[in-house]
Formats: sequence, C-alpha cells, structure tokens
Amino acid sequence: MVILVPLVLGIAQVALVLHVRNTLAAAASEGARSSAPLGSTPDEGAERTRRMIRQALDDRYAEGVTSSWASVGGVPGTIVEVRARVPALGLFGPSVTVSVSGHAVREVEP
Repeated sequence: MVILVPLVLGIAQVALVLHVRNTLAAAASEGARSSAPLGSTPDEGAERTRRMIRQALDDRYAEGVTSSWASVGGVPGTIVEVRARVPALGLFGPSVTVSVSGHAVREVEP
C-alpha cells in the first residue's frame, strides 16, 4: 500500500495535467481557426478561445490568452497562444506552467 497509493495518485495527477493541456491546445486551435476568415480579427480568436476554456475548465485557465497575425509556414496566418498554471501536486499544490498554441492560415482577398 505504501507504494501503490502514491503511484495511483501520481498517475491521476499526470492525467489531470494532460487533460488541461489537451483542452487548452484544442481551444487555441479553434480560436485560431475562428480568427482566420476574411474580416475576422485576432481579438475574436482570443475571445473564442477564452469562451471554450471557460466552458470546459475554470476561468483561471483563460487569463493568459493572446492572439496575433503572423506568418504560418510562409503564408499569412493567425496564432493563438495560451499560458496557464496547472497544479502539479493535488488541486492546490505547487503548479507548473503549460504553454500551447494554435495556428491557422488566414484568408486573404484575391
């Protein structure tokens, strides 16, 4: 039991961190895609990302969202970046910083 309980709790904590990371990455990608159409702005992508994070997780994970236009693979694109602190030990213990980004090719007028 001395070995089994910490092992199970450690696996559960890694699963929690990975769940938060994957959710943030999906929200960032969706935000980048929503700011890519013609007439959209990076602010719309950042707001979409924040909304998705708030629906799936807690509000505190939506604070570090930034969005900008940039070159993606040599073509005009949009990038949404999310930085959040995720508890590494328990729900209230010390935390680690998770950084993810989403990219999308932006529509341009012909």
